[in-house]
Amino acid sequence: MKTRIVSLITLLIIVLSISVSNAATRDNNNGTQTAVIVAANSINKIEASGNVEVYVTNGDRAQVKVYNNYYAKNALVQEKDGVLRIASYTADKLVVLVTVTDLHAITANDNATIKSYGKLSLIELNLVLKNKASAQLNFDALNASVTLNNRASAELSGSVFNYELAGSRLSTINKTNLTVVNASEKNTIKIAAIRGAEEKTVSL
Repeated sequence: MKTRIVSLITLLIIVLSISVSNAATRDNNNGTQTAVIVAANSINKIEASGNVEVYVTNGDRAQVKVYNNYYAKNALVQEKDGVLRIASYTADKLVVLVTVTDLHAITANDNATIKSYGKLSLIELNLVLKNKASAQLNFDALNASVTLNNRASAELSGSVFNYELAGSRLSTINKTNLTVVNASEKNTIKIAAIRGAEEKTVSL
């Protein structure tokens, strides 16, 4: 009898162990429950490319959290010499949360999306968006330079003392909620040639 009880307990432990292991594997595979922390010494610039969604927030120390099992995908999340490179060209969007202490520049290509998580406090920001990249940023900064190429789009809010914009004909920007003291806008967007609702979309 005692042997049978021990055998049942052993079997139950094995079953529970397998269940926990499977659950952990599922969490790692879908990336929704477990975040992978990537080592980062200092992040001054973020370069994002492909099917990625990057959230940026301020913090006491630089940190990168990846909410996907990117090791199993054709993805790159790597910091070197202060530049954080994030790239993924898989069907599933790669979601990354970046905590920064001294960020100065963001570059996004292809379909990459950059979003602020909370309100960012920056000394200066050089934002460059190319192809169909987009940004939704709420920030306060002393200086901000924004460059939009191709069909890139940006939605900016917060406050900037010195603000510069360079945009292409097909790019769009919404800065209705951005307070600017000194502004310099150089663009090739032909506002006069655009009518109606479309004019409101691209007006600077």
